[in-house]
Amino acid sequence: MQIELFPSLSHCIETAAKQEFWKSVDEYTEKQGDKELEEKIELLKAFLESTDFRKLRRESEKYLIEEKEVRFVIRWKGNKPHYEMIVD
Repeated sequence: MQIELFPSLSHCIETAAKQEFWKSVDEYTEKQGDKELEEKIELLKAFLESTDFRKLRRESEKYLIEEKEVRFVIRWKGNKPHYEMIVD
C-alpha cells in the first residue's frame, strides 16, 4: 500500500493528507468492509499523528515557490509510516 499526496502553495502536505483521510473515510462509510480503504485510512491516520509537518512544509515550499511539482509517497516501513518527497 502506498499513497501519493500532492501539496501546493495553497494546500500544504498536512492539508492534503487530511483531505485524503476524510475522503477515504467518506468512501468507507459507503463501502464498509473494503480492506484496501481500511489500510489507506490507517496509513493516513498514522502519518497524520506521527509526522512533523512544519519540517515537511519547509522542505517542500522552497520547491513549490520555484513552481516545481512536489509529491509525497507514503507507505509503511515496518509498523511506522514512512514518506519520500519527490520533486519533478
